[in-house]
Amino acid sequence: MTNAHSTVVLSARAVERTVSRMADEIIERNDGTERLVLVGIQRRGVQIAGRIAAVMKAREGADVPIGALDITLYRDDLQTVGPRPVVGKTHLPVGIEGMHVVIVDDVLFTGRTIRAALDELADFGRPARVGLAVLVDRGGRELPIQPDVVGKHVEVPPGARVDVFVQEFDGKDEVVLVTPEAR
Repeated sequence: MTNAHSTVVLSARAVERTVSRMADEIIERNDGTERLVLVGIQRRGVQIAGRIAAVMKAREGADVPIGALDITLYRDDLQTVGPRPVVGKTHLPVGIEGMHVVIVDDVLFTGRTIRAALDELADFGRPARVGLAVLVDRGGRELPIQPDVVGKHVEVPPGARVDVFVQEFDGKDEVVLVTPEAR
C-alpha cells in the first residue's frame, strides 16, 4: 500500500481505558482471579496481557500469571511463511491443567491465529476453560471463533488493515486503521 490513509481508532489514552475495561470483564467472566492465567500471543498479545494483569493487580491485589505463545509452527499456512520462519518464545509460567486460561491477542481477523493458539495450548494440558480476549475485533472470520472480551469492534473495508502499536516495540500506544487511497 504505497498510497494509504491512516485513521487513529484508539489513542494512547483510549488504549489504556480499553485495557482497563477488558481486565474488569475478564475478572467478571471468571468470577475473580483465582486459577486464572493470561496467555498472550506473540508479539503484541503478550504486552496487552501484561497490561491486563497489571490492572488486575491494582484492582484485585492478585498476581495473575502471564504466559506467551508463539504459534508460528502451528500455523496452517506455514509453507507460505518461507523456508526459515522466525520462531519466538512460548512460555507458560504455571501448569494449565484445570486452570481458567484467557488467550489474549491484539487483532482478531480470520480466526486462524486463534485456532493455532488452541492447538498449541492443547499440547500443554487441559484447562478447565479457555476464553479469548482481543483488543480489536475487525470481523472477517473464516473459522467459527468468537472472542469473549473485545476492546473495540472496528469495521474494516476490503483492502484495509488494522495496525496495533505498543510502547514496548513501537514507542507509542495506538490503534490505527490503514485504508488504501481511492484512485
